[in-house]
Amino acid sequence: MDINEATVAYEAWLGQYITPVEADLATKHKLMSRSPFVFLRATAYRWAQRWRHVCPDLVAAPPVASVGDLHVENFGTWRDPESRLVWGVNDLDEVATLPYTNDLLRLVTSIILAAPAGRLSLVPNDAADSVLEGYAGSLGDGGRPFVLAEGHRWLSELAAGRQKPPPTFWGEIQGLPDLATGELAPDLTRALERALPGTGLAPRYLRRVAGVGSLGRPRVVALASWRGGCVGREAKAIIPSAWRWADGTAGEPEAHGSEMAALIDHAVRCPDPTYRPDGAWLVRRLAPDAVRIELDGPRAADERRLVRAMGRETANLHLASRAASDILADLAARPKHWLSEAAQRMAKDTSADWERWRSAGR
Repeated sequence: MDINEATVAYEAWLGQYITPVEADLATKHKLMSRSPFVFLRATAYRWAQRWRHVCPDLVAAPPVASVGDLHVENFGTWRDPESRLVWGVNDLDEVATLPYTNDLLRLVTSIILAAPAGRLSLVPNDAADSVLEGYAGSLGDGGRPFVLAEGHRWLSELAAGRQKPPPTFWGEIQGLPDLATGELAPDLTRALERALPGTGLAPRYLRRVAGVGSLGRPRVVALASWRGGCVGREAKAIIPSAWRWADGTAGEPEAHGSEMAALIDHAVRCPDPTYRPDGAWLVRRLAPDAVRIELDGPRAADERRLVRAMGRETANLHLASRAASDILADLAARPKHWLSEAAQRMAKDTSADWERWRSAGR
């Protein structure tokens, strides 16, 4: 099937698990026409169909618990249980057991596709080499969380540049449209209320539109006042990974939530204690210092360092389910520039799909 048929089929599959938010799907379809990079972010389901055909030489690599839809804007900050600021992958919607090569391939492909928009300027070989340098280095030393309170000053500054002043942040949240409690499933309100820092807070429930790939899923914010200030929690509907759809295998939201929780709990990271599956909902804290680091032309001197850190963080996650020695042995057997060459093939394939999408007037 082509990209248009795949999108119709995938969205029909979504309807087996949730009632899609049609206005958000329409927004997603428009965003998909914006650029190949945004298209990549929006179409994990298509990647799941295509990568085995385009890069068959990567399929037999050792499997790991993978992010599944990794890209350069899938990284951000959160507070760990000690209130330290931490950086890493902050979205695990599409977790699946896949060859370790898939996350690396998708990350480097996203760097290639981000370049024409001026977000990154690394050429494919440099991007792939930097990712692999960080990835192999992290595997070699057993992984290490990115705790910004005690190091990585350059990364702290990059994260700080994305933060909004608290009055601005909370003002934007307060301006979201209200939802009546009666419009919400009881398990959703229970999940949000359990995640708040106190009981009996009588939160406002608000509709929020965010992200790209998850547009179409219900997303609700509970906003409350607690001990003199605002607190917020967001719940997003969990559905099985797009890899389940591509493989034609069955799945349930709760089982997928368990896969997400296992990766969160066993990765070499300082986890966000509020980012947890709760039944059919994924709940997380909203706050000015919990930000997605979206690229807007970082300084050239920092690009290699940033991409190398992304490779290290990818290894931190892969170490949750696989011995480093297995992956390092496979890496050592691969030819020079294997990742760069594969990512360029996937970038070309993704761009061709993007052109077909635009040509269809979607």
